[in-house]
Amino acid sequence: MSPEQLSSYANSFVQVLVDYAPKLVSALLVLFIGLYAIRLINRSIRRIMVKRNLDPTLTKFLADILLWALRILLFVTFISNLGIPTTSFVTILGAMGLAIGLSLQGSLSNFAGGMLIIVFKPFKVGDTIEAQGVVATVLEIQIFVTKMLTGNNQTVFVPNGALSNGTIINYSMQGERRADLTFSVSYDSDIKKAKEVLLDVLNKNPKVLKTPAPEVFVKNLSASSVDFAVRPWAKNANYGAVFSETLENCKTALDQAGISVQPFTIQK
Repeated sequence: MSPEQLSSYANSFVQVLVDYAPKLVSALLVLFIGLYAIRLINRSIRRIMVKRNLDPTLTKFLADILLWALRILLFVTFISNLGIPTTSFVTILGAMGLAIGLSLQGSLSNFAGGMLIIVFKPFKVGDTIEAQGVVATVLEIQIFVTKMLTGNNQTVFVPNGALSNGTIINYSMQGERRADLTFSVSYDSDIKKAKEVLLDVLNKNPKVLKTPAPEVFVKNLSASSVDFAVRPWAKNANYGAVFSETLENCKTALDQAGISVQPFTIQK
């Protein structure tokens, strides 16, 4: 290559740089200022939602959606300032979005499920629920899954799509919970005395609520036993203790009263 050709190419390259430099500088300015502005907007929106006492999960969810929407808008503005036609880019982006949407139908279902959970609030963070065969405490409601912790300290991630479309039992929503126990005694036992013994056990337990009042009544006359329904009420925090203490104390009290407990005591 001759020196004249090298000089010509160099001059052309310099000319392109000179012509393109303003676009590049303006695009970079838009990018950096936009990123800074997005950060400020995101923080301001979070503060406003916190001041209005919105649910923390909803606050994080909406703030994340706004953040990504602003980033996409900034990216389109950035490439537009570089001189790249945005019409063709938007078309390509739309086609990619359609392809991704078809391939991620399950994820989109989970996303929609997360929106439904956050809007209608069948449960919130800290509630103990039973759903999809799992009984656990809700730790976090994410965009696609709900993170929960079981009683034996196992972390479970349940897809929001299945969660929102299935049956959910919320044990924490009402604040109080009833333990349903059944004690079976022999037909030789004094039914009235057995009822008094069981009710006395419930009334002596300080964790058992007085209102609603605990109940003891004959539930069933089976082939080989008289079945008593024992139903104490407790605060959610005391439910486990009331359940186990009622089992232990009722068995001990019946033994001391000389009442024979059948071996198939039913618990629920």
